[in-house]
Amino acid sequence: MYRVLITDNLSPAGLKILKETPGIEVDLRKGLTPDEVRVALHDADGIIIRSETKLTPEILKDQPRLKAIVRAGVGTDNINLPAATREGIVVMNTPAGNTTSTAEHTIAMMMALSRNIAPAASKLRDGVWDRKSFTGTQLAGKSIAIVGLGRIGLAVARRAMGLEMKVLGFDPFMSVERAAEQGIELYRDIDEMITKCDYLTVHTPLSPETTNLIGAERLAKMKKGVRIINCARGGIINEAELAQAIESGHIGGAALDVFVKEPTPPDNPLLKLPQVLCTPHLAASTDEAQELVAVEAAEIMAGFLVRHEVRHAVNMAPISSAEMADMRIYLDLGLRLGVVLSQLNKSGVRSAKLTFRGEAATKKTKLISNAFAAGLLSSALAENVNIVNAEMLAHERGIQITESLSSEVSDFSTMISATVYTDEGECSVAGTIFGRQFLRLVRVNQFHLDAYLDGTLLLYRHIDRPGVIGTIGTACGQHNVNIAHMAVGRERNEPGGEALAILNLDNEPSAEALAAVQANPAVTSVQLLRLPKAGNPLPWLTTQSV
Repeated sequence: MYRVLITDNLSPAGLKILKETPGIEVDLRKGLTPDEVRVALHDADGIIIRSETKLTPEILKDQPRLKAIVRAGVGTDNINLPAATREGIVVMNTPAGNTTSTAEHTIAMMMALSRNIAPAASKLRDGVWDRKSFTGTQLAGKSIAIVGLGRIGLAVARRAMGLEMKVLGFDPFMSVERAAEQGIELYRDIDEMITKCDYLTVHTPLSPETTNLIGAERLAKMKKGVRIINCARGGIINEAELAQAIESGHIGGAALDVFVKEPTPPDNPLLKLPQVLCTPHLAASTDEAQELVAVEAAEIMAGFLVRHEVRHAVNMAPISSAEMADMRIYLDLGLRLGVVLSQLNKSGVRSAKLTFRGEAATKKTKLISNAFAAGLLSSALAENVNIVNAEMLAHERGIQITESLSSEVSDFSTMISATVYTDEGECSVAGTIFGRQFLRLVRVNQFHLDAYLDGTLLLYRHIDRPGVIGTIGTACGQHNVNIAHMAVGRERNEPGGEALAILNLDNEPSAEALAAVQANPAVTSVQLLRLPKAGNPLPWLTTQSV
């Protein structure tokens, strides 16, 4: 069974999916302290959270069983992503579930702000019929600038167009053609865009790049009377500087659903301004959104644990169950090549290069490179290394891994070559796939051969002359070492030069057996490599509970 810890409120529909998925056990515990969350995670393969639970580096450190975090919502600022990545934990979110509700709330806030709905309703409840004090502004014909054109930003854009507004947009990742298809006037310079809008709404994640994205300098550049909406994340707009700009009369007003500190303290100056409309983080608080994000979170977690798929990951490349089935053999090949080089190399690695040829070049090579890095670092690090954290751990050690792709087919229909560059030179290997399940080591440095890429491998370099192979076989037999397969590669295609032999062994040789091989006068070096057995599952993504 896989155990999934849930520490925040989750819709019954989401819980039902998890409880009905074979192989998954639900551990529902709300209201835990940070220390209690940390202890509970020791026995969890995955955790689903909303915004209440904060996953800090202290909580995530040394959680060898935990492999996945799913945030039932879009924002992941309550999860320390660098810490999760370093621990090899996949972080996934649910970007689609609350799209409609958040977009609707943004439009509702903009309309209520423009028509003074809240103060007018409040005064009427006090028994005052006052029409003159609450004259509003219509939206039709106005310009709205949208910062961030993801799912929610685009949903807001479509609704604004339905209100006959002109839509301006800023997003560094959207193409001009895509924006034109959506009817959006796209800007590459946010400072140019904000000078032309009557309304501005932000729909980006909170990150170091977006924190205080809209502050005093940019507020001053905007038209006098512009209105600001934030239903994304507190901190994207500088609260103190926004309050000052409203008090000065330059900014006409603001509608805010999110704040830097939540619950918002009563001394927040924005709460005291009549030009500001505030709601307590309600954008995704609809029955429909709550159910949709819960269902999506449950499906993502079940898909990860049961089908090994990675959907909507924020700290690694996503991969579907179908892609995983197709990629598994390539990930395994990358891992094993990394393991081979980690044992062949005896000095510090400065960099590595992977070359993908043929069919391998059409795959998600980034994941294969991460698998290779995990294998390369596995023997050097005590910590858990997997395709989530391998790139970060390699970078921390100054190892740069580059890729080269070629669709050309050489001797094999698919091949991956890997070279590590060290203080003492370089070492390279190459592998291929026979059929859909057999992995082969086809090159070690300058020697071309065909060896099984699994189990115990005995490598020895020797002078290519008659009788050497026979005496090595005899030595192994005398020490009860069974040879399953043998491959020999010569430096040049003629006898007398240097050669490399690889023996796939059924059992690990003793020190005496290795000494007997080394004692042959034609043998120049002997090395033992230990690889996973053939067909072993990849040591990532899921850890079966006990």
